[in-house]
Amino acid sequence: MTNLRSLPSVEQMLQTEAAAYLIARFGRPLTLDAIRFVLDDTRTRFRSGLMSDLPSTELILAQTESQLTAWTKSTLLPVINASGVILHTNLGRAPLSDATLRAMDIVSRGYSTLEFDIESGKRGSRLIHAESLLQKLTGAEAALVVNNCASAVLLILSALANRKRVIISRSQLVEIGGGFRVPDVMKQSGAKLVEVGTTNKVRLFDYKSAAEEPTALMMRVHRSNFKLVGFTEEPELKDIVEAAHAAGVPVVDDLGSGALYDTAKYGLAHEPTVQESMRAGVDIICFSGDKLLGGPQAGIIIGKADLIAKIKKHPLARVVRADKACLAGLSATLLHYLKDEAEREVPIVKMMSLTLKQIKGRAEAWAAELGQGQIVEGESTVGGGSLPGESMPTFLLSLQVNSTEKFLRALRTNNPPIIARTEADRVLLDPRTVLPEQEGALLVGLKNLLKKG
Repeated sequence: MTNLRSLPSVEQMLQTEAAAYLIARFGRPLTLDAIRFVLDDTRTRFRSGLMSDLPSTELILAQTESQLTAWTKSTLLPVINASGVILHTNLGRAPLSDATLRAMDIVSRGYSTLEFDIESGKRGSRLIHAESLLQKLTGAEAALVVNNCASAVLLILSALANRKRVIISRSQLVEIGGGFRVPDVMKQSGAKLVEVGTTNKVRLFDYKSAAEEPTALMMRVHRSNFKLVGFTEEPELKDIVEAAHAAGVPVVDDLGSGALYDTAKYGLAHEPTVQESMRAGVDIICFSGDKLLGGPQAGIIIGKADLIAKIKKHPLARVVRADKACLAGLSATLLHYLKDEAEREVPIVKMMSLTLKQIKGRAEAWAAELGQGQIVEGESTVGGGSLPGESMPTFLLSLQVNSTEKFLRALRTNNPPIIARTEADRVLLDPRTVLPEQEGALLVGLKNLLKKG
């Protein structure tokens, strides 16, 4: 009669050649844990009657290997983005330029001057990295880089407006992705929210009236992921700045996407740029590094030197500081703009600047390689909370399959995963967002899946 005494012990398992292979691959402690896990699971299932016969040693070791593979499998994987969404937040937003990747790799492989002054041989400051590049690009007096734009907003308000009034239009009390709500962030910082105007209309008079009482800041928040249309009104940024300065109040502009170029150049609506806010006289501007800028995740703060100095000294600045890889990568990305080579080197700018002829040529080449598929007109979007409702004309490879749902699932489980979209029972792939170096893997994956039917 089969009983649990027939199961091999952990020590017996460890003496096998298969276990030695697993130890070499996964390490002894984790292999031990996996063997014990599989043996305990086997005992539980046997006692509950879910199995009548005990597995062999070979099967137990095979299950152990499967368990180890599951435990050590990475959940953060590179994917091929054929969706046509350029700044796909769920897929990591902006892909990075080769120079940016090299800079991050070099500084991460060994030691660096992160907080070391080469000339004096003494401790330096990480806050200087990327600052001079931002000053040259924007004309700002000073700059600071933190880990993302949300933390930049929290830091600015905490440093400059704790327990003080901050004036903001009701139309700008927005919520963006991940439940980030401007009113909640203001509350967390200790700032006292002063709403002016109505949901759809705010006038300069509203700002001026609110500023008659002692006020720390006036704030404008860019409505990143939606548009306010119809019966609306709001003053120009330069007029808000003029009114604020007349009352002795600094202005903060949360630009969100942080474009350094005119998106209208690519057939899109105009996105407010960092340079425009500077020309309007804004005192503090914050924006993201991994959106329209096309760099690594970062929150960038630029503006007046005296205000930036206060922000740098606040204890929260250390909590949200950027690491060496971010600072190196952001500096490399900013250099592309300084050298006027963004359209050639920054992937998301390259994607926006592609001509329809170039996109159609790639789609046709895919169809020829696959031996099937139609080329159809479509739309690409910017995404990432930028330019809501805006799209760019594109050409798509359209595939007819038996089940779009099953095919999309098969694409997602491909190695590497391929992210596409569907429309009218057809699978659509947009060349605009597929990196050139990923085309080979894309076509291999598509061929294999199409061959399987």
